[in-house]
Amino acid sequence: MRIHFTRKKVIIYAVGTGTGLVLGALYYNLIGCRTGTCPILSTAFRSTIYGGVLGFLVSGLFTGK
Repeated sequence: MRIHFTRKKVIIYAVGTGTGLVLGALYYNLIGCRTGTCPILSTAFRSTIYGGVLGFLVSGLFTGK
C-alpha cells in the first residue's frame, strides 16, 4: 500500500495543523487550566501541540480517499 500525497492534501494537512496550533494556543490563553493539575493542558506548549495534533487528525477527514 502506497500513500500518495498530492499538493492539495499537503495544503489541507498544513492548514488543519496550523489552525489546530493556533486554536490550542488560544484555548490555553483564554480558558486554560487554572489549577495547573490538568495533564494535557497545564502548559502552553502542551496545549499548542495537542491542538496541532487534533487539527492534523481532523484535517484528514477532508482529504478524501
